[in-house]
Amino acid sequence: MKNMAMRSQIYEWTNLAPNGTGFTLFRRSTDGTVALTAGTTTSVFIGGIGYNITKPAETTATQFVVIEDVACTPDGGTQLQNGGHAQIRINTTNYFQNPDVTQQDGIPGLAAPYPRGYQNILKTFDLYPDIYVLPGQVWDVLVTQRGLAVAVTNTELQAFVKYTLYDGPDALIANKLLELGISVSPANVDWYKRSLIQQQSSVVA
Repeated sequence: MKNMAMRSQIYEWTNLAPNGTGFTLFRRSTDGTVALTAGTTTSVFIGGIGYNITKPAETTATQFVVIEDVACTPDGGTQLQNGGHAQIRINTTNYFQNPDVTQQDGIPGLAAPYPRGYQNILKTFDLYPDIYVLPGQVWDVLVTQRGLAVAVTNTELQAFVKYTLYDGPDALIANKLLELGISVSPANVDWYKRSLIQQQSSVVA
Protein backbone atom coordinates (compact mmCIF):
# COMPACT_ATOMS: atom_id res chain seq x y z
CA MET A 1 0.00 0.00 0.00
CA LYS A 2 1.38 3.39 -0.95
CA ASN A 3 1.96 5.68 2.04
CA MET A 4 0.28 9.08 1.91
CA ALA A 5 2.50 11.57 3.72
CA MET A 6 -0.08 14.29 4.40
CA ARG A 7 -3.87 13.98 4.40
CA SER A 8 -6.84 15.84 5.82
CA GLN A 9 -9.36 13.70 7.71
CA ILE A 10 -12.81 14.15 9.22
CA TYR A 11 -14.40 11.98 11.90
CA GLU A 12 -18.09 12.20 12.83
CA TRP A 13 -19.60 10.54 15.90
CA THR A 14 -23.27 9.90 16.62
CA ASN A 15 -25.02 8.06 19.46
CA LEU A 16 -26.65 5.61 17.06
CA ALA A 17 -26.26 1.82 17.22
CA PRO A 18 -28.25 -1.33 16.38
CA ASN A 19 -31.35 -1.59 18.59
CA GLY A 20 -30.32 1.63 20.35
CA THR A 21 -27.71 -0.06 22.56
CA GLY A 22 -23.90 -0.23 22.68
CA PHE A 23 -21.70 0.74 19.78
CA THR A 24 -21.17 -0.07 16.12
CA LEU A 25 -18.30 0.01 13.66
CA PHE A 26 -20.57 0.65 10.69
CA ARG A 27 -23.50 2.99 10.10
CA ARG A 28 -26.87 1.48 9.26
CA SER A 29 -30.08 3.23 8.30
CA THR A 30 -31.90 1.18 10.93
CA ASP A 31 -29.66 2.19 13.87
CA GLY A 32 -31.47 3.60 16.90
CA THR A 33 -30.54 6.28 19.43
CA VAL A 34 -28.46 5.19 22.43
CA ALA A 35 -29.74 7.04 25.51
CA LEU A 36 -27.30 9.30 27.36
CA THR A 37 -27.65 10.40 30.97
CA ALA A 38 -27.01 13.93 32.27
CA GLY A 39 -23.33 14.47 32.93
CA THR A 40 -22.24 11.53 30.80
CA THR A 41 -18.81 11.99 29.21
CA THR A 42 -18.21 9.79 26.19
CA SER A 43 -15.16 9.18 24.02
CA VAL A 44 -16.17 9.58 20.39
CA PHE A 45 -13.54 7.02 19.40
CA ILE A 46 -13.77 4.18 21.94
CA GLY A 47 -16.52 5.20 24.37
CA GLY A 48 -18.68 2.16 23.72
CA ILE A 49 -21.64 4.29 22.61
CA GLY A 50 -22.70 4.90 19.04
CA TYR A 51 -20.26 4.98 16.15
CA ASN A 52 -16.78 3.88 17.37
CA ILE A 53 -13.42 2.65 16.15
CA THR A 54 -11.54 -0.36 17.55
CA LYS A 55 -8.60 1.33 19.30
CA PRO A 56 -7.64 4.76 20.70
CA ALA A 57 -6.48 7.46 18.34
CA GLU A 58 -2.72 7.71 18.63
CA THR A 59 0.29 8.77 16.63
CA THR A 60 3.20 6.50 15.84
CA ALA A 61 6.83 7.58 16.08
CA THR A 62 6.61 8.82 12.48
CA GLN A 63 3.30 10.69 12.64
CA PHE A 64 2.19 14.18 13.62
CA VAL A 65 -1.47 15.29 13.90
CA VAL A 66 -2.87 18.81 13.77
CA ILE A 67 -6.43 19.13 15.12
CA GLU A 68 -8.09 22.00 13.26
CA ASP A 69 -11.77 21.98 14.24
CA VAL A 70 -14.17 20.41 16.74
CA ALA A 71 -17.92 20.78 17.23
CA CYS A 72 -20.94 19.01 18.70
CA THR A 73 -24.73 19.11 18.87
CA PRO A 74 -25.70 21.96 21.24
CA ASP A 75 -28.45 20.09 23.05
CA GLY A 76 -30.31 16.88 23.62
CA GLY A 77 -33.62 18.19 22.34
CA THR A 78 -34.84 21.36 24.04
CA GLN A 79 -32.20 22.10 26.71
CA LEU A 80 -30.22 24.57 24.61
CA GLN A 81 -28.73 26.40 27.57
CA ASN A 82 -27.08 23.29 29.03
CA GLY A 83 -26.41 21.04 26.07
CA GLY A 84 -23.43 19.22 24.59
CA HIS A 85 -19.78 20.10 25.14
CA ALA A 86 -16.69 18.88 23.25
CA GLN A 87 -13.32 18.40 24.95
CA ILE A 88 -9.97 17.39 23.45
CA ARG A 89 -7.66 15.20 25.51
CA ILE A 90 -3.97 14.63 24.84
CA ASN A 91 -2.68 11.59 26.75
CA THR A 92 -4.32 12.23 30.15
CA THR A 93 -4.61 16.03 29.97
CA ASN A 94 -7.74 17.90 28.86
CA TYR A 95 -6.92 20.78 26.55
CA PHE A 96 -9.72 23.16 27.55
CA GLN A 97 -9.48 24.18 31.21
CA ASN A 98 -10.72 27.02 33.41
CA PRO A 99 -8.38 29.97 34.09
CA ASP A 100 -7.53 28.45 37.50
CA VAL A 101 -6.56 25.19 35.71
CA THR A 102 -9.58 23.31 37.04
CA GLN A 103 -11.43 20.93 34.76
CA GLN A 104 -14.36 21.88 32.54
CA ASP A 105 -16.49 20.10 29.96
CA GLY A 106 -14.93 21.85 26.98
CA ILE A 107 -16.37 23.96 24.19
CA PRO A 108 -20.19 24.18 24.28
CA GLY A 109 -22.10 23.20 21.20
CA LEU A 110 -23.76 26.60 21.38
CA ALA A 111 -20.40 28.12 20.39
CA ALA A 112 -19.36 25.37 17.96
CA PRO A 113 -22.58 23.73 16.73
CA TYR A 114 -22.68 20.59 14.63
CA PRO A 115 -24.25 20.20 12.19
CA ARG A 116 -23.48 23.76 11.14
CA GLY A 117 -26.60 25.92 11.33
CA TYR A 118 -28.27 23.60 13.82
CA GLN A 119 -31.48 25.31 15.02
CA ASN A 120 -30.14 28.50 13.38
CA ILE A 121 -27.30 28.72 15.93
CA LEU A 122 -24.32 30.64 14.56
CA LYS A 123 -20.77 29.41 15.12
CA THR A 124 -18.86 31.77 17.43
CA PHE A 125 -15.82 29.63 18.28
CA ASP A 126 -12.83 28.81 16.09
CA LEU A 127 -10.12 26.43 17.22
CA TYR A 128 -7.11 28.77 17.06
CA PRO A 129 -4.32 28.04 17.36
CA ASP A 130 -4.56 24.47 16.13
CA ILE A 131 -3.82 21.66 18.58
CA TYR A 132 -0.73 19.55 17.93
CA VAL A 133 -0.55 15.84 18.72
CA LEU A 134 3.12 14.91 18.82
CA PRO A 135 4.61 11.54 17.79
CA GLY A 136 3.76 8.80 20.29
CA GLN A 137 0.83 10.61 21.92
CA VAL A 138 -2.72 9.31 22.42
CA TRP A 139 -5.56 11.76 21.80
CA ASP A 140 -9.31 11.76 22.12
CA VAL A 141 -12.43 13.88 21.71
CA LEU A 142 -14.87 13.69 24.61
CA VAL A 143 -18.53 14.71 24.46
CA THR A 144 -20.39 15.62 27.65
CA GLN A 145 -24.16 16.06 27.82
CA ARG A 146 -25.26 18.56 30.48
CA GLY A 147 -28.45 19.95 31.96
CA LEU A 148 -30.78 16.97 31.62
CA ALA A 149 -32.37 15.31 34.62
CA VAL A 150 -33.13 12.08 32.80
CA ALA A 151 -31.59 10.04 30.03
CA VAL A 152 -31.73 11.55 26.57
CA THR A 153 -33.90 9.35 24.38
CA ASN A 154 -34.90 9.50 20.71
CA THR A 155 -32.42 12.31 20.11
CA GLU A 156 -29.45 11.98 17.82
CA LEU A 157 -26.33 13.68 19.17
CA GLN A 158 -23.33 14.31 16.98
CA ALA A 159 -19.71 15.37 17.31
CA PHE A 160 -17.21 16.33 14.63
CA VAL A 161 -13.43 16.68 14.48
CA LYS A 162 -11.27 17.73 11.55
CA TYR A 163 -7.55 17.09 11.55
CA THR A 164 -4.54 16.69 9.27
CA LEU A 165 -2.28 13.66 9.61
CA TYR A 166 1.37 14.12 8.64
CA ASP A 167 3.27 10.88 8.11
CA GLY A 168 6.84 9.92 7.32
CA PRO A 169 9.01 12.77 5.95
CA ASP A 170 6.17 15.28 6.35
CA ALA A 171 5.97 14.44 10.06
CA LEU A 172 9.69 15.19 10.36
CA ILE A 173 9.11 18.53 8.66
CA ALA A 174 6.15 19.24 10.96
CA ASN A 175 8.40 18.68 14.00
CA LYS A 176 11.04 20.95 12.49
CA LEU A 177 8.50 23.72 11.91
CA LEU A 178 7.41 23.37 15.54
CA GLU A 179 11.04 23.77 16.67
CA LEU A 180 11.32 26.93 14.53
CA GLY A 181 8.13 28.39 16.01
CA ILE A 182 6.31 28.20 12.67
CA SER A 183 2.72 26.96 12.60
CA VAL A 184 2.24 23.51 11.11
CA SER A 185 0.00 23.57 8.05
CA PRO A 186 0.04 21.98 4.59
CA ALA A 187 1.13 25.30 3.10
CA ASN A 188 4.04 25.68 5.51
CA VAL A 189 5.14 22.07 5.05
CA ASP A 190 5.20 22.61 1.28
CA TRP A 191 7.10 25.89 1.79
CA TYR A 192 9.75 24.08 3.84
CA LYS A 193 10.09 21.41 1.15
CA ARG A 194 10.62 24.09 -1.50
CA SER A 195 13.21 25.79 0.72
CA LEU A 196 15.16 22.53 1.03
CA ILE A 197 15.05 21.98 -2.73
CA GLN A 198 16.27 25.54 -3.37
CA GLN A 199 19.11 25.11 -0.89
CA GLN A 200 20.19 21.84 -2.51
CA SER A 201 20.01 23.44 -5.97
CA SER A 202 22.21 26.32 -4.79
CA VAL A 203 24.83 23.89 -3.45
CA VAL A 204 24.88 21.92 -6.71
CA ALA A 205 25.15 25.10 -8.77
